[in-house]
Amino acid sequence: MTLMLEAPDTTRAPARTAPPVWLVVALACAGQFLVVLDISVVNVALPSVRGGLGLDEQGLQWVVNAYSIAFAGFMLLGGRAGDLYGRKRMFLVGLGLFTLASLAGGLAQEGWQLLVARAVQGLGAAVLAPSTLTLVTAAVPEGAARARAIATWTAVGAGGGAAGGFVGGVLVEALSWRWVLLINVPVGAVVLAAAARWITESRAGDGRRLDLPGAVLVTAGLATLAYGVSQTEAAGWTAASTVVPLCAGLALVALFLLAEARAKAPLMPLGLLRLRSVASANVAMFLSGSAMFCMWFFMTLYAQNVLGYTPLDAGLALVPSSLAVIVGSKVAPRLMRATGPRAVAVLGTLVALAGFAWQSTMTADGDYLTAIMIPGVLMMLGAGLAGTPLASLATSGAAPEEAGLVSGLVNTSRTMGGSLGLAVMATIAAARTDGRGTPEALTEGYALVFATGTAVLAVGAALMWAWLPRTGAGEKG
Repeated sequence: MTLMLEAPDTTRAPARTAPPVWLVVALACAGQFLVVLDISVVNVALPSVRGGLGLDEQGLQWVVNAYSIAFAGFMLLGGRAGDLYGRKRMFLVGLGLFTLASLAGGLAQEGWQLLVARAVQGLGAAVLAPSTLTLVTAAVPEGAARARAIATWTAVGAGGGAAGGFVGGVLVEALSWRWVLLINVPVGAVVLAAAARWITESRAGDGRRLDLPGAVLVTAGLATLAYGVSQTEAAGWTAASTVVPLCAGLALVALFLLAEARAKAPLMPLGLLRLRSVASANVAMFLSGSAMFCMWFFMTLYAQNVLGYTPLDAGLALVPSSLAVIVGSKVAPRLMRATGPRAVAVLGTLVALAGFAWQSTMTADGDYLTAIMIPGVLMMLGAGLAGTPLASLATSGAAPEEAGLVSGLVNTSRTMGGSLGLAVMATIAAARTDGRGTPEALTEGYALVFATGTAVLAVGAALMWAWLPRTGAGEKG
């Protein structure tokens, strides 16, 4: 008999004065900013972490992977828990866990302490992230206002990823590597206090229960897949340490789907995947994420390893790109009203494709304007334009009681796409450079990455045009 954990029947907390919608959106976006920022902010601090805690190369890799694996693995569980036990409650639990883990990581005296703290951070982020989007969609009625709110959420999330290198560079140079984690503590505490005061509770439990076997299978499957992906950079795609977890992860996900088809109260009703808006937008987000997530990583490497920028200079060089993604996200709702979300998603992908194609022509002696700024702006302007309609479509067709789950699915698609894409692109770059460390050889590898990203985005644009619904309706098919 399926083991399940019963959720309360209550559907909403006692009535109270509703907080301003803008405040709910601002608090949700602040939580999302912290989650996305911590995916990238530690990268620039890794050399200092090595000196401070004596971690080797493999240990440094796990400073990043411990967070991303826990984040990806627990995302669907976090989304469903928000639906059943309360979106505000899960927001507070996730943010509290994230903030405490940030404090522990910043104060770590041994390498293993930092790795454990990063894993707990990822778990907190997985609980927190789905609630951020659900709070936004619950606070704002569907229509133009919701599109603008989702645009803000998209812009803040993308801005968090974009700001990671710059924020990390400033904190490491001005203070120490510990502050890339400790900075989350005061910010998290303020957001936590404000959310506890102003956000009202909502849930869609209606007596339903959390499917524990499904939760265990999907969490283990996604975490195992993420672990296998993380092994590719060090061991390659054919090594047993890569192939075994990838196959095991796929097997666990397959078992999860079989279990959900038979469960009376499934963690993820498979009918959701028959909704055209949900299925197509998540696949599109996975493909887009596999290319877009790599941009910041390889642009930073190009600036530092080839053009000789310092970490802080590299972060400053990408500020126009960071602003471009915010502009794209805020312009998208207006274009969506005029042409529909599908057209805007395709347009954004094509703009990003142009930036990737431009960047693929990089040289070892490129200048800032044409080698970094203009292609970077195009890539991130396109990312902002495409991200808002995709998030809007992915959440438009689901019932209110599935909102948290669909939000978790959105974040899972983007995170897994980015993780897989980065692993594949790192392998492509390494194969082209073939161990050569000269600026010319590195440039060849990075250029091939952006050429590959161009092809991926071309496939994504074609898929979006053919599969995304013309409107936000959640029709099947």
